[in-house]
Amino acid sequence: MVYEFKLPDVGEGLTEAEIVNWLVSEGDEVTEDMPVAEAETDKAVVEIPSPVNGTVKEILAEAGEMVPVGNVIITFNVEGEEPAEEETEAAEPAAEAEAEPEADKSAANGESSAKGGRIFAAPSARRLARELGVDIGSVAGSGPSGRVTEQDVRAAAEGGDDGAQAAAEPAAESDAEEPAPAPETTESAGSGGTQQASVSMQKADRDRTLAAPATRKLAADLGVDLNAVPEVEQREGQSFVTADAVQQFAEAQTEAQQADVAALGTTSKEDERVPYRGIRRTIGRQMEKSKYTAPHVTHHDEIDVTELVETRADLKEEAEKRGVKLTYMPFVMKAVVAGLKEFPYMNSMLDDDAEEIVLKKDYNIGIAVATDAGLMVPVVKGVDQKGMLQISTDMNELVGKARDRSIERSDMQGGTFTITNFGAIGGEYATPIINVPEVAILGLGAIKEKPRVVDGEVVPRHVMTISLSIDHRIIDGAVAAQFANTVKNYLENPALLLLE
Repeated sequence: MVYEFKLPDVGEGLTEAEIVNWLVSEGDEVTEDMPVAEAETDKAVVEIPSPVNGTVKEILAEAGEMVPVGNVIITFNVEGEEPAEEETEAAEPAAEAEAEPEADKSAANGESSAKGGRIFAAPSARRLARELGVDIGSVAGSGPSGRVTEQDVRAAAEGGDDGAQAAAEPAAESDAEEPAPAPETTESAGSGGTQQASVSMQKADRDRTLAAPATRKLAADLGVDLNAVPEVEQREGQSFVTADAVQQFAEAQTEAQQADVAALGTTSKEDERVPYRGIRRTIGRQMEKSKYTAPHVTHHDEIDVTELVETRADLKEEAEKRGVKLTYMPFVMKAVVAGLKEFPYMNSMLDDDAEEIVLKKDYNIGIAVATDAGLMVPVVKGVDQKGMLQISTDMNELVGKARDRSIERSDMQGGTFTITNFGAIGGEYATPIINVPEVAILGLGAIKEKPRVVDGEVVPRHVMTISLSIDHRIIDGAVAAQFANTVKNYLENPALLLLE
């Protein structure tokens, strides 16, 4: 019996994950709960355990491949049950037998998706091929590493021998007359190079395209014009495209751009290319969304924190006795919450669909943390209800989890305002990007001794710089300045924090 193992839900609400590394090979024996793969979500790398005792039959996803949750990624021959090595083959004996000569012929032409005599295809694509009477061995795959997709099978079924040939020879077909369907565009995407990329970049030119809402969202996330994606099929007389077609088109665009860069000679053999995936890609998309969704304005100021430095020094030793590392951040968080209470629009979000501004009643403060994997923002919940030491404890714990990548997704959700401390690295001013849907973010610069005039005399004082970015759709500049003044007042007079 073959056990088809689908990628499980690896985090709250995630729809896909990247297979970072396979820990087993085909033919390896496995036991239940033994890690067989590592998958990276947008927060951490997690191990995927085997659900059964048995032997690895087939690995169906490449390392580095993004896989939707629910897709079959690996199959096992289950221990104690009749080996099903031939089961899949036996299910389609006629097709495989007939396919062999054609597959060999295609392989000789370098067109087949088979590697080492094997056809890479998901079980769903194999089943579809059997249902449609398509010889899967003759179908050239358009998926990663030549994997045969359901679209490839449908294209072959619709075109018969011509369809299979079309899937195998995209360039020749595309030169003929009609716009190339989606599978053809992706055939060249895996080979790279300017010529191939230009083939894969053939765009449709329509005024209207049918697609599922999820496909439209994917296109928006990837910056793809749906009307430019080659149609997959016709529905009600209109062109219809799928999420796979959009993904393939986006990859082809990226490859074409890389080919253009290479053609311009802007890269050299010494340059290193690092995959833009996982957490880094998640950060990038969130930053892009934030920057181009919220019109940013940044307010800069300075705060004389001399008394705060003295207060923290007085409390630090006592905090250590209680097992707590006391930094300046909890003081800033309490001051920020005082400001948020006074200026509630600073603690809000814009509900575009409802055309309403939501004034948040929770005070959940996100702390931007630099980790080896990139920027993460753990959220300390209910700061208004906690004392200084409890805030310190919660924050230190969350920061530690973020850095060792053991943090839960829920620990990074629900924030209403974010603080980023670039001063810890030495900078004074910046333009922090708002963590949308929040409407503001406070950046802290380094605390440095600077000359200040006090009672008519120039004296050294401890000064911290701040950079407050606001969403100008919701927050006016005057409100930002008033909020900053409130925060300043609390940090310049830390005794006021005792009232909060």
